Amino acid sequence: MSIRVTVWNENVHEREEPDVADRYPNGIHGAVAEHLDAEGYDAGTATLGDPEHGLDEETLADTDVLVWWSHCANDEVRDDVADRVVDRVHEGMGFVPLHSGKNSKPFTRLMGTTCNIKYRHGGERERVWVVDPGHPIADGLDEQFVIPETETYGEPYDIPEPDRTVLVSWFEGGEVFRSGVCYRRGRGRIFAFRPGHEEYPIFHQAEVKRVIANAVEWAAPNEGASARWGETDPLEAVDE
Repeated sequence: MSIRVTVWNENVHEREEPDVADRYPNGIHGAVAEHLDAEGYDAGTATLGDPEHGLDEETLADTDVLVWWSHCANDEVRDDVADRVVDRVHEGMGFVPLHSGKNSKPFTRLMGTTCNIKYRHGGERERVWVVDPGHPIADGLDEQFVIPETETYGEPYDIPEPDRTVLVSWFEGGEVFRSGVCYRRGRGRIFAFRPGHEEYPIFHQAEVKRVIANAVEWAAPNEGASARWGETDPLEAVDE
């Protein structure tokens, strides 16, 4: 069965800024979902303005991997919806926050830190280095690729030590940043991917699309073993 993906997006910049709408006429969520559909995934979309932000219990139950883009409206996400996403990650749903999704309620709750960075606007060049070439998220990439214009992020990045760091970026102004990091939370896999500022056509770039597709494949849940929680009876005879 095809991996079921929900691509979530605030869809605020596209509605309020004509240049962003020109760049992404179907929204950032639409651009990402279209690519994933072309890769053979079953990709749907949801946005902030949908009832329950498009992330009701039924939708999340039918989602294998949630791809999340957000920026200016992180605080507008309902707490109960954010908690619902966190619970589903613990149950095994994959989670792929893109760009400023690092400041989303689900990601910061899963990390338990501020996820703060330093940043700068200005359209500087970014060189993304693959520092874990054997990782599945690096499949099909060269050892590095360039994003011609982007928003600059810089260390320190207030996140827990990643399980694996797959990508590290260098920026024209001298900053470096851990741009692709992996975590496990409960049964769920998380890959936080830095690129994707709305002022640039980054989600149309082949390498960026490759990383997102690879991340969806990697983050999809596996069956694993059964588990029971709480008080339980002994399996073997126990002396009283």
